[in-house]
Formats: sequence, structure tokens, C-alpha cells
Amino acid sequence: MSTILYFAYGSNMCTGRLRDRVTTASPVGIAELIGYDLRFHKKSTDGSGKADAYSTGCQDHVIVGVLFEIESAEKPKLDRAKALCRGYEEAIVSVKGSEGNTWNPFTYLAQKSHIVPDLKPYSWYKRFVVEGAKQPGLPRWYSNQIQEAPDVHDTDTKRHIRYMKVEC
Repeated sequence: MSTILYFAYGSNMCTGRLRDRVTTASPVGIAELIGYDLRFHKKSTDGSGKADAYSTGCQDHVIVGVLFEIESAEKPKLDRAKALCRGYEEAIVSVKGSEGNTWNPFTYLAQKSHIVPDLKPYSWYKRFVVEGAKQPGLPRWYSNQIQEAPDVHDTDTKRHIRYMKVEC
């Protein structure tokens, strides 16, 4: 079975969440996406903000994420979960590992039509991103930066409870 590389920088950094979507996901390592800024401005179907790797072109802006290997046959499942062409578009990016190695995995970026600057993520969603950053050992400054992002409580109690039960 052939595999492909996927760069996760949002809720899919949480291995438990990603494996609910793609069972073959296996972490390869931590990587940096330079020239991008993590923003929660991608409008979701539930009205909340989801993560986006927003291209700024500024070399001082860095998104730290997790590189995963997945079986090619499972990519359509991830595409559906990520709302490919319905909020996100696929992109091939260049990421740098801690030992200076580079990879060109695919990732998902918000479509311009779905960017709303003042959105906030639900607290359960932000938890996936924060715990997903801590799980593989992303730098503490980075997980703290995510933790400081404002969030809102999801008024859909059933959805909140369901997602809070998912472990990273």
C-alpha cells in the first residue's frame, strides 16, 4: 500500500482525532511551515472559526505542526472530513524538520471565500489544537501561543460533550 505525507497544524495534530478520520495515520515528526501564521478565521459550517495556515510571506512567521504518513487510499476520507472544496483547498507545502531536512507534504488551507477575520474557535476545537501541539512535544512557546488564542463556548451541548470525549 502506498503512503503519502500530510502536514497537520490544527485539530488534526491530535492523533486521536486524526485516527478517527484516517486509521492509518502515523506521526513522522515535527515540522515548521515558514512564512505562514496560524489563524482561527476559517468559517466552519457550525459558524465557529477553524484553523488556517495563512500565508504571510514573512519569514518570521512560523507554524509548527506534525507530519503524518497516511495510506493513499484513505486520503478521500480526510478530504471529506476537512471539507475539501467546501471551505478548504489542498496545497503542497514545503516544511522543515528539526534536523534541517525538508519535505513537501500536502495540507489544507482555507479558501479565501471562507475567511472571516473575527471568528473564534469553540473551546473543544481549540483543545484539540492545544493538546495536539503538546502530544508530540511541539515547543512550549508555541502551545502557549495557541492556548492564549480567544475561544467561545459551543452552545450545542451534545456536540461539545461528544468532542470533549475524544482523546488525543
